[in-house]
Amino acid sequence: QVQLVEFGGGLVQTGGSLRLSCAASGRIFTTYCMGWFRQAPGGEREFVAGISWGGGTRYYGDSVKGRFTISRDNARNEVYLQMNNLKPEDTAVYYCARRKEPYYTGTYWEGPLEYDYWGQGTQVTVSS
Repeated sequence: QVQLVEFGGGLVQTGGSLRLSCAASGRIFTTYCMGWFRQAPGGEREFVAGISWGGGTRYYGDSVKGRFTISRDNARNEVYLQMNNLKPEDTAVYYCARRKEPYYTGTYWEGPLEYDYWGQGTQVTVSS
């Protein structure tokens, strides 16, 4: 069984920064790609960022490119999302998730159905 727990959400002003962390426990973490998604009230779950199992490849949703950075520390079984220049439209619950297949090397990252384990989410609120 895999457990994912997110940390680091909160309230920040427009232009501010937050760093989210996701701690993984359970089965092997280092062979799986990880992703961050977000969901605003009344909205669908949106892909934010993804990182390959070794950390060498990263993907971002168009709305966060240039502002957010995903990273991981396989020794600590953690994945991070550094969010800079935050905007009110970034307000959402943020989730980390584990990709279904180990050693995935494809280019499709956006679909939530491609991920099998999810954290409980952490709220990020950006005030204008």
